[in-house]
Amino acid sequence: MAVIGSIIKGIIDLKSQIKTNESNFELQEKTLLELLNLAKHTAFGRHYKFEKMLASGRPAIHFRNNLPYFDYQKINSEWWYKIHQHQEDITWPGIPDYFALTSGTTGKESKQIPVTKKMLEDLGKTAIQQIAALANFDLPADFFEKEILMLGSSTKLHQSKEKFYEGEISGISASNIPFWFSGYYKPGEEIAQIEDWDQRIQKIAEKAKQWDIGAISGIPTWIELMIKKVIEYHNVKNIHEIWPNFKVYTSGGVAFEPYEKSFNQLLGKPIEVIDTYLASEGFIAFQQSPNTKAMKLSLDTGIYFEFIPFEANYIKEDGSLIDNAPSLNLSEVEENKDYVLVLSTSAGLWRYMIGDTIQFTNKEKAEIIITGRTKFFLNVAGSQLSVNKMNEAIQAIEQEFSIQVPEFLVGAVKVEDHFEHHWYIAAGKVENISSIESYLDKYLQDANKNYAVARGKALKKIKVVSIPLEAFYAWAEQSKKKGGQMKIEKVMKAEKLKDFKRFVEDFV
Repeated sequence: MAVIGSIIKGIIDLKSQIKTNESNFELQEKTLLELLNLAKHTAFGRHYKFEKMLASGRPAIHFRNNLPYFDYQKINSEWWYKIHQHQEDITWPGIPDYFALTSGTTGKESKQIPVTKKMLEDLGKTAIQQIAALANFDLPADFFEKEILMLGSSTKLHQSKEKFYEGEISGISASNIPFWFSGYYKPGEEIAQIEDWDQRIQKIAEKAKQWDIGAISGIPTWIELMIKKVIEYHNVKNIHEIWPNFKVYTSGGVAFEPYEKSFNQLLGKPIEVIDTYLASEGFIAFQQSPNTKAMKLSLDTGIYFEFIPFEANYIKEDGSLIDNAPSLNLSEVEENKDYVLVLSTSAGLWRYMIGDTIQFTNKEKAEIIITGRTKFFLNVAGSQLSVNKMNEAIQAIEQEFSIQVPEFLVGAVKVEDHFEHHWYIAAGKVENISSIESYLDKYLQDANKNYAVARGKALKKIKVVSIPLEAFYAWAEQSKKKGGQMKIEKVMKAEKLKDFKRFVEDFV
């Protein structure tokens, strides 16, 4: 009998039953008060009069009315540049322990997001809450004795020219795992420090049979690639021949549905797929039950949330917010509407727009789904296509034509006096591409009235090009973004799409 596993499972069951009497809205109000109190003597707090807000009796109202929105460029040029000069108490007390380098899909250079000691503590608290939520899943006691493979970026952090340690948030988190977890953690410190992605998954493949993996965590794109490598190295049919006790996969940062079909072909038996929302800016949400794909916002671990209606008149062409875009708190939102997510956090981010859009599926439980990126919202010619709608369309194509499309991207191209949507799908060689084009076009018109209207006006055509999945991997690699937290982009501007088209010509 798995004695230790039974004890751990019992503790998790007990913790999951401990309920707070505070409402979700009250938890958020309390979080904001804590953030304002801790930062009131910083340069940022003094400038925006946090003490006066706290004394007003209505701090949330004053906070909303007196602070502007910030994106990375704005807060970095006005405030964070001082941190790089080793000035203390700028947007958060002291000086950050690390900077998280974003490896997202937009921007020419990595952003440097402060990671404070308080933020790392809050990440740990959210992780514990996620572990407690496992009580809601039907997992055997011996699962809690198995090892966990966390596949993120390298844990080998580098010093910047200003002598700060930098790395992706997954690497920073893994380099700060608590001592009690180290016995469960794979691939282990030595392999985790390997910077070259291909070398790291080669070492994982070589060691795979020595491990008893029960759970895997990471971005779907790169987890698939790693599992394929392990299967190929050991010449087996599926990953369960190597890790028979693999029962849980925690995805993160992107919707898992587009990968589901290809991912399942790597398995020998069903597993639980649990979504998480870990970004460079914080551990935002996690799935807390098996009967939903939605994730619960982390409401009491150092993040205060605001929600801006995702409407065209509030969003600039570059994807940022207009200055007077209205923000809503948790009590004011509605279900099944798109919102731009704005965060204030224990890393010294204030009314910070991270670029994601979300929907509430259950307001009472504070459960959300990620619907896309503000910069990946395709609105050329008024088509108003979100990444969420694109994902749904791709899933429909997979089912209709019995193909796998784990990656895709789309861009709008101007041709003389009209526009065309050019789709690139990772389906390899397909014979009926014109049928796929027609089906995709009809599906989007039926699902999105704005797209249907656009198709009768300036959007005259859609074109689908099928390329091998390896072309997407190669594109990521030449962009020096292979592996780790990197998410392959879904929408491209016209100029970048030209570069992509030229790059993949050798794969077509």
